[in-house]
Amino acid sequence: MEPGSAQVALLVLSELTTNAVRHGRVPGRYYEVRIAYDAEKLIGIEVTDPGDGLPVITDATPEAESGRGLAIVAAFAEAWGVRERVVGKTVWARVRL
Repeated sequence: MEPGSAQVALLVLSELTTNAVRHGRVPGRYYEVRIAYDAEKLIGIEVTDPGDGLPVITDATPEAESGRGLAIVAAFAEAWGVRERVVGKTVWARVRL
């Protein structure tokens, strides 16, 4: 494992879960986190929430206090994407160790 790669995975996880809590929250429903590790040294991170709307990368201004989460995920993850569900969506990312 390269120095810092676990911290990168934790950062990506933090950004995805923060987005689920801030933008995908529906009273009385929960979000789900799944983490997997495979033989190719990839950590798969998936966060499912019941909220409407699909996440998009935005251009945050330097003064903005938020709006950089998915840009951070895109910068550090090997790949990321969104799967729509009957209720809500799953945002996933893959981080190489």
